[in-house]
Amino acid sequence: MDNKKLRKKKRKIPWFEKVMTLLATLNLILVIFNLTYTHWRDFYLQYFPQLTHIYDPIKGIEPHRDTQKYLNTVNQLQKQVVQTGINSTEVTQILASLQFQSIEMINTDPFAVAEKSGTLEKIKNRMRDHIPASEDSAQVAFSRFWSPAYLNNQGFNTELAWFDDEIAPLIAKNYYRSIGENGDFVSYFWWIDLPFMIIFIIEYLARTYWISRRFKTFTFKDAMLWRWYDVFLFIPIWRWLRVIPVLIRLDQNELVDVERVRNQAIRVVLANFAQELTEVVIVQSINQLQNAIQSGEFSQQLLESSQRKYIDLNNINEIEVIATRVVQAVVYHVIPKLQPNIEELMQYSLEATLKESSLYQQFKNIPGLQNIPIKMTEQLVNQLSQLATDSPQKAYEAVKEAMEDPVGTKLSNRLVSRFTRLLGEELQQEQSLQEIESLLVAFLEEFKINYVQKVDIEHYEEILAETQQLRRMTEGKS
Repeated sequence: MDNKKLRKKKRKIPWFEKVMTLLATLNLILVIFNLTYTHWRDFYLQYFPQLTHIYDPIKGIEPHRDTQKYLNTVNQLQKQVVQTGINSTEVTQILASLQFQSIEMINTDPFAVAEKSGTLEKIKNRMRDHIPASEDSAQVAFSRFWSPAYLNNQGFNTELAWFDDEIAPLIAKNYYRSIGENGDFVSYFWWIDLPFMIIFIIEYLARTYWISRRFKTFTFKDAMLWRWYDVFLFIPIWRWLRVIPVLIRLDQNELVDVERVRNQAIRVVLANFAQELTEVVIVQSINQLQNAIQSGEFSQQLLESSQRKYIDLNNINEIEVIATRVVQAVVYHVIPKLQPNIEELMQYSLEATLKESSLYQQFKNIPGLQNIPIKMTEQLVNQLSQLATDSPQKAYEAVKEAMEDPVGTKLSNRLVSRFTRLLGEELQQEQSLQEIESLLVAFLEEFKINYVQKVDIEHYEEILAETQQLRRMTEGKS
């Protein structure tokens, strides 16, 4: 455990801080409950009906007159059947009224105000499924259901029990919300929120005054900015932002480790966007380089350094200097060390050529003169290897033909391998390596300034589309 966490644990938290934190947490819970009440009202109505009786008036919710009248008519029907029987004139009139109200409910959709049109569709589907031969019409299904003949044949009590279980609860979920003069739904939550807001604004002013008095360098305005997050506790809009001061207070009072939550949230965000961001940046950079190459600007900047409009940070052509250093290393350090390998390859090439000549065969048959061609070859190779040191191009022409057979290929591969190793060793010399690294860094900085531009927001959608296409192509090949 580090010292910072140890000091934090040993800090004694005043009871006032704890009380205000719990009060802010309670207020945030009420705010969340108020914001989500209409979405969860069906759940509360089913399991906590008393809660809806208490909180519906606060949200301006009242029973919808049409759907409530419909349910009242069903209750009246049940009572009338008990009194006079299903075939009485009074029951027939009530059934006719229910048929009419059903058609009106389907046509006018009284569920729309409460954003419950889906509930009406569920009612219609259940009624169509329940009534056979309804011609797939909800109006026909309701009219047949509320007919004396159907209820007599199917059993009044059985059908009303099905209605009370399947249809009535859905109709009961509908409600009406009053609309204020500002065009928004009426809500009296501010009456509940007002006492909290008064407490928090008094606390905020007292805190800022105390901070400005305790720290002489702080003005009252500075103290207000220091506790900026507490402002969300007493502004009547965007109440959901009160989660910010509540989390800060919970962390300060060691009730919630906000830093851990924050770090986890950051990990989730990075995990979701890191790959896409990286792809977009790479695609944008490649597009910039492609545009520079296609327009000829890139080659112009590299080849016409004297006439270019180019932001040069150090007045040095880095590419030219790096190429010069490489050539100097090859000419003055690498090739002299390669002279034995060059002589070996050239000697093999010349011997192969001489062996095919008739003069070589004549010397070979004369006693005492067998070694003359070999000595002549060694002298010639020494001269040609010296020429190779002065002119690599001519040396290349001399050994080109020797690379056609396996022995020549082996010798040339050995030459190339040693050349690569010697060049790497020369370039890795501390002074040369540092110079080349500094030149490359300067070149990349100039390249970034001159070519890598900011992402064009207007073409951002095109870049995203191209990134997605590349990703699909990659996934298709995998």
